[in-house]
Amino acid sequence: MSDLLIKGKNEKKEKSIEGWENWCRGDRVDAIGWAAGFVWAAFVILATHTAAANIVWWDSWAVFFTGAGVIVLLETGVRLLLPAYRKGIAAKLIFGFILIGIGLGGLIGWVWVWPAVLVVVAAVILKSAL
Repeated sequence: MSDLLIKGKNEKKEKSIEGWENWCRGDRVDAIGWAAGFVWAAFVILATHTAAANIVWWDSWAVFFTGAGVIVLLETGVRLLLPAYRKGIAAKLIFGFILIGIGLGGLIGWVWVWPAVLVVVAAVILKSAL
């Protein structure tokens, strides 16, 4: 009986590992984007606790969101260049600009950033609709 339970648990682990590997193989651009996001987060955390603590304009969350938005937009650019990965571009553009808006809003102020982000998001929506 216990052998069956152990065998069942091992099969579930193997299936979950296979699912993760298939996700990474299926969309490598997305996997690289996630990895870049985690590296960026690690960089921001390290910088916050070391040299950046003395920089006047440094706001960890704002820098993180701005960088994450840039990573998403770079991923979208790669998707535009590689036809095999050309999917979900409009949604990724909108998400990237929103992340940049959150970051820049914390750095330079919400009054100027959010109207610009809303105009860009509206342009992306109109472009994808037409």
